[in-house]
Order: sequence, then C-alpha cells, then structure tokens
Amino acid sequence: MTNRTNELNWREVWEEIQKQKMRPLKIEYDPKFRAKFADDYSEMAKYNDYEYGRKAEEVLSEILDNDFEVLEIGTGPGTLTIPLAKNVKKVVAVESSETAVKYLRKNMKESRVENVEIMNKNWMDVDDREIKDRFDLAVCSHFLWQVKDLEKHLMKMENSSNYCAVIQPAGRDSMVKEMWTKITGEGYGGQFDPDADYFAYPILREWGRLVNVRIVNYSVERNFEQEMRYIASFIGKYVVVDAHVKEIIEQYVSGKGLHNEKRSAVVMWWRIPV
Repeated sequence: MTNRTNELNWREVWEEIQKQKMRPLKIEYDPKFRAKFADDYSEMAKYNDYEYGRKAEEVLSEILDNDFEVLEIGTGPGTLTIPLAKNVKKVVAVESSETAVKYLRKNMKESRVENVEIMNKNWMDVDDREIKDRFDLAVCSHFLWQVKDLEKHLMKMENSSNYCAVIQPAGRDSMVKEMWTKITGEGYGGQFDPDADYFAYPILREWGRLVNVRIVNYSVERNFEQEMRYIASFIGKYVVVDAHVKEIIEQYVSGKGLHNEKRSAVVMWWRIPV
C-alpha cells in the first residue's frame, strides 16, 4: 500500500510541475520576442565552442565509440548534437520545433557536420518499430520537462538502443531567483529550476538499472539584451511581461555588462539489460 501511495504521489507531483514548466509565455513588450529569444538560445548553445555539449560528450565518451549510431531526442539548435556528431558515426536527431531545426541546420553547416539525420517530428509520435534496437545510444538533453509521461519516455528510449543517457541542467542562476522575488513579491520556491533527474533516477533504480551519474560544470555568457530576454522567458510564464515589468528587469540588469556564470548539469547513463 505504501509503495502504491508513493507512486501516485510522484506521478501527481510530476504532472503538476510539468504543467508549470510548459506554461505559455506572456510577453507583451516585444512582438518579435520569440524570434529573438530563439536566436539567443542558439548563440548560448555555441558559447565557448559548445562547452555544455562538449562537457556532456566527454562524460559519455566512457561508452561512446566512433562506430556508434546515436538517437538524440529534443536537439534544440544542436547544443549536444554538434559535439556528439564529431565523435560518432551518425546522429539521428528528433526535434519537433521547425525553428529549432532551422538553427540546427545552420549550426551544422557552420561546424561542417554532415552525419546528422533530422526527424522533424514529435518524439512520442515516432513509430517504435522504426527505432527498435536500431541505435547504440539514445540520449536526451534538457528535455525531460517536455515529457508528460516520464516512464513511457524512458521505455521508448530503452526500446531503441543498447545504452541510454539523460542530461539535465541542475539549479537556476541567482539573478532569475532575485528577479522573481522583486517582481512578484514572493519568495522563490523553485518555479524555474530545471532539475528533473531526481524523478528519472528512482524509476530507473526500480527497474533494476545500474545508473552512472556524473556532474559537469560549464559556463554561460549573455549580453544585456540576451539577459533581459532570458529573465523575461521565465518570469513571463507566471506574470505578463509588459513595458513596466520590462523596465524593472532593465534596471536590475543595467550596468552589469556581460553576464557570466558557472553552471552545473547532471549526466546519467545506463546499459539496457540483455
């Protein structure tokens, strides 16, 4: 009875948090905000020669081989895809956003990466028969909060490969937390924290998987405008970011120059039992 109650609890918590993470943006001060933010996101992915992706790939090098064919789920602009493709035979990239695919193609061309096959579709709509036992590694990075059914997602990953990996940023930077309190008047309660690995880990252990866990440290850098949009992208899920809220953010960010911060991410990988 206790196990059943715990299972229901984590499922309810996951469902509620997932809904919060995927709330639509309410940005009123700039009609071109989304296009500009997409450009920012691509630039941040490339920072310091794809530092985030390179650090994650270095951890996965424990299992990677030059002959590996890799399935990457939710590639975005290629944050992990580009470093990964340089060290394996092929990457099949599943990405539902046409905007993200546009930036992925652009970044592939800039990096002279040609061994990536792009599937522009929703991951959960990919036919299981099409991917079954096809890959050496299935990986997703900064993707878990987009998944409604976490167990189904992990099962689908396992159905496709010999190894699986989940990479998830850990913790939110101080400026976003401070701005939340300044704008809403409420104490920060983890509304924007990206940590989702702590939901995946107990599921995998319950399945009997031996999960390898590593922490990687990386840097991020944003200029004034990028920092403005970055903060607005989180605040705008809970309050309308109009000209007044924009001014509050501007005053806080103004004079700080380039925003550079050290961040961490969790890399988990495991082998699928034969």
